Amino acid sequence: MGNLPYKAVNLGNWLVTEGWMEPSLFDGIVNKDLLDGTQVQFKSTKLQKFLVAENGGGTDVFANRDAASGWELSRFVLWRVSDSSFNFRVFNKQFIRLDGTNKLVATSNSPSNPETFQIIRNSDDPSKIRIQASNGLFLQAQSETVVSADFQGSTNWEDGDPSVFHMTIVKGSTLQGEYQITNGYGPLRAPQVMQDHWNTYITEEDFRFMSENGLTAVRIPVGWWIAHDPNPPKPFVGGSLAALDNAFTWAQNHGMKVIVDLHAVQGSQNGNEHSGTRDGYIEWGESYIPDTVAVIEFLAKRYGNHPSLGGIELMNEPTLGPNLDSLRNYYQQAYDAVRKYSETAHVILANPMDHDSNTLLSFAGRFNRVVIDVHYYNLFSDQFNNMNVQQHIDFIYNQRASDLSSIRTIDGPLNFVGEWTAALSLQGATKEDYQRFAKAQLDVYSSASFGWAYWAYKCQYDHWSLKKMIENGYIKLKQ
Repeated sequence: MGNLPYKAVNLGNWLVTEGWMEPSLFDGIVNKDLLDGTQVQFKSTKLQKFLVAENGGGTDVFANRDAASGWELSRFVLWRVSDSSFNFRVFNKQFIRLDGTNKLVATSNSPSNPETFQIIRNSDDPSKIRIQASNGLFLQAQSETVVSADFQGSTNWEDGDPSVFHMTIVKGSTLQGEYQITNGYGPLRAPQVMQDHWNTYITEEDFRFMSENGLTAVRIPVGWWIAHDPNPPKPFVGGSLAALDNAFTWAQNHGMKVIVDLHAVQGSQNGNEHSGTRDGYIEWGESYIPDTVAVIEFLAKRYGNHPSLGGIELMNEPTLGPNLDSLRNYYQQAYDAVRKYSETAHVILANPMDHDSNTLLSFAGRFNRVVIDVHYYNLFSDQFNNMNVQQHIDFIYNQRASDLSSIRTIDGPLNFVGEWTAALSLQGATKEDYQRFAKAQLDVYSSASFGWAYWAYKCQYDHWSLKKMIENGYIKLKQ
């Protein structure tokens, strides 16, 4: 394959949407604060009590809690049907519906018309809402134990009206991934919105810039729906495959390699928006393995012998708890699928995010030309919250270096820092601080036998964007 170790960058938010990186992509969506997966709470303005799915689902819906205590009871997860119509999923993954007496119950395993409700917002105060059920009538909290869809007529939006509720969007629950943007815009608008994004977010000019500034590879996150292009299952839209084809051509034109990374798998492997999830639940497991292997086989068949292929990553950031055997089973089958089309392509195994770095070491040793991918962020954990810049740097030279060396063995798998960033949650850090922090990581991660990949090439936040870090003199890769 040559060119190892790679100096790479992730083309995040290109073929798998991540709204935090470019929020403006979502600006044209009606009710863009009510996307798939958003968690909401409803409080009866008359009773001053929260709606709850008793026992987390499986029985009645009541209006009997003074406080919105417990995710398992008072939060409802939105499945978006249209701009204003939704299904409500509860903690036990069941859906709210009307029973034969128009009482509200949380007993459905899949949504259809009886599980569909329209949220009607007050134009003066959008947090004040009414909820219209499939029978055309409005929900009302008659008492703490009777919530029904049998209220007729209009409202003055007064707090004494039993059909008026206060809706709270749970902070931090909003997802802005591929499912949310395509379902949010809908089948008429989404194809053009996504095509415009793919055509402009990354171009051949970006590959020229990367190559001229010392980068030798790109890691490109893709979603499982790419294997069904040009007509993927709804709400996803076709076109990302053509963009990936372009990337291979541009990489070849500029002497770079492409690492194709299956970032979003069917069923979601970690519940995060970048996994393509609809609602944040982790569903991936044994039953999803055949379909996920089929995606890898599709990619291997298409690109396995392309001169610009740097590797195929089988899954990004699995967070599967005790489901490690299923992950190994999948990795075995997906590796075999790649080898049907290429004996030389590197196959990359992402380390489970909830396990030690060396969890896969002995397992990976049975394969040929495999890589273990670890992601290192000095973020997202309490242990980093009170560190100063020097402590962050010392952590890189000591702990990160030790972790990385633990997955480097003679004749074993290669190692790869597939994601890292110079971003810090530290307030008041200077340009020199960021330069020193970035240099420390480059010093350590350059010892990875397969290389490293910065997250990301472009981002609204400067220190997350390698393009901006290079342009502004924070990072210099080419001497």
